[in-house]
Amino acid sequence: MTTMATPSVHSGCSFLANKYLISFCVFVCLNILSSLDKGFALSTHQTDVQLSSLLPASTCSPSTRGHDKKKATLKVVHRHGPCSKMSQPNQYKTTTPTHTQILQQDQARVDSIHSRMGDNLRQTDASIPAKSGSVVGSGNYIVTVGLGSPAKQLSLIFDTGSDLTWTQCQPCVKSCYKQKEPIFDPSLSKSYTNISCNSPFCSQLISATGTKPYCSSGTSTCVYDIQYRDKSFSVGFFAKERLTLTSTDYFDGFLFGCGQNNQGLFGGSAGLLGLGRNKISLVEQSAQKYGRFFSYCLPSTSCATGYLSFGKGGGPSKAVKFTPLSIVSGRGYLGGSFYGLDVVGINVGGCRVSIPASVFSSSGTIIDSGTMITRLPATAYSALRDAFKRGMKSYPQAEALSILDTCYDLSGSSKVSYPKIAFAFSGGLTLDLDATGIFYVASASQVCLAFAGNSDDSDIAIFGNVQQKRLQVVYDVAGGKIGFSPAGCP
Repeated sequence: MTTMATPSVHSGCSFLANKYLISFCVFVCLNILSSLDKGFALSTHQTDVQLSSLLPASTCSPSTRGHDKKKATLKVVHRHGPCSKMSQPNQYKTTTPTHTQILQQDQARVDSIHSRMGDNLRQTDASIPAKSGSVVGSGNYIVTVGLGSPAKQLSLIFDTGSDLTWTQCQPCVKSCYKQKEPIFDPSLSKSYTNISCNSPFCSQLISATGTKPYCSSGTSTCVYDIQYRDKSFSVGFFAKERLTLTSTDYFDGFLFGCGQNNQGLFGGSAGLLGLGRNKISLVEQSAQKYGRFFSYCLPSTSCATGYLSFGKGGGPSKAVKFTPLSIVSGRGYLGGSFYGLDVVGINVGGCRVSIPASVFSSSGTIIDSGTMITRLPATAYSALRDAFKRGMKSYPQAEALSILDTCYDLSGSSKVSYPKIAFAFSGGLTLDLDATGIFYVASASQVCLAFAGNSDDSDIAIFGNVQQKRLQVVYDVAGGKIGFSPAGCP
C-alpha cells in the first residue's frame, strides 16, 4: 500500500516548526532575494540548463521508457511534432499553427472551462455550433487506438478534461474535417451497434457533454451533440464498438460517438479519447480491468515521445509521491469530470512565495492534460512572476507573446541559470518542475515564463500540460490520489 509523501525539504525554506528557525528561514530567503536583486545567482537556488535542450529538433527521437509489459501502454506524441502522423505529408496535410494561434486556442479552452464550471445544462440545435461548450482548444497530445472489427487505427487527442470518446464516421452525412487516417466506416465493422434513444446509456450523455441527446428521426437512434467554445463541434450517433488498445487488451461494447457532422480545430486527428471522471469515459468503462488506474508522461519537446498506460502492473515506483485528489464541487455540471488538486503554496528559488492560503482554497485547482499553460489566480500569478523576474534580472527581456507577459531574449546565452519553481500540494508533496515545464520557447530570442494569471481570483486554477512535461503523472482514481515522479520520459 502506497503512503502519502512526507514533506520534501528545500534548502533555505524548510517546513520548520521552531519559531526561531522560522525567523532564520525568512532571514535567509530575504537575503537570497536581495542577492538576486543585485544580479547574483546562488547555485543552491538557481539551476542551469542548456538552451539547446529547450529547443525542439526537426527529427523524431522515440523512447521506450515507461513501456511496462504488465500494463496496456500507448505511445504519446505531440500532434505538431515530427513523431506525429499529423506532421507527415499526405493529401490531408494541415498547417502548423503559429505560437500565437496555439496560445489563443489554449485561452479558448480555459475560457470554456471557466464558463462551463458555472453554466447550467442547455439544449442546442445540432445544426448551430454553440458559442459556449465543452473543452477542446489546445489539446495537443495524440495516442493511436484501434476501433472496430477488424480494428482500424485512429489517432485521437487524449484528454483528462473530456469524457466522451468520439471519432469522425462515414458517410459524413453533413460534414467532416480533414484528418490524416481514413475516416472510420462503421459499415465495415462486425461489432458496431447503435444505441437506442430509450437506452439508459443515452441519458448518460447529459452529464458528459452538457447537452441533452435526442432521437434520430425514423431510426430511434441516440444522437450525441458536443459543442466547443471555439465553435468546433461533433454531432452523430451514440454507439457501441470494439476498442483495441494493445494486441492483448480490447473492450467490446465500448460506448463512443460516431460523428456524422464535425467541424473544428482538431489538427488532423480523428477525434478525442475521453479520460475524465464521468461514467462514459474510458477510465470508467475499463474500470473492471484496470481499476481506474492510469498514468502518462508528456515528452519534454515535440520531437520526443511519451506514454499513456492503463492498469497498475507491478504498482507505482517508490519515486512516485502522492497527493489526495479533490472533488471539484459547486462548479456546474462539468466540475465532476475534472481531477482536482489542493495547491497550498509555490516555491521560487527555494523560497515559499508570499501568497495567502485563501487564494488557492477559494479558487480550487484542477489538473488538465488538454490545457497547455498553467493558470493561476491573479494574486498568485503576480507573486510568482515577480519572484521569478528577480531571479532572471541578468537576462534581457523580450516582447510578450500572446497571454505570456514575461519573456526573455536568451539568444546570447548557451546556458541559462534560472530559479527553480516547485508546487506544494496537500499531503506534504512538494513537486519540482522540469526546466521544460517552466519555459515556453518560441525561439531563442523569445523564451517566456510558461504561466498566466486568471482574470479573477475566483476562477478555478489549472495545472497545465507544459508544467507536467517529463513528469510521470499517476492517477489512482479508485484510491483517491494522484502521484508524480520526475524524469518519467525524455
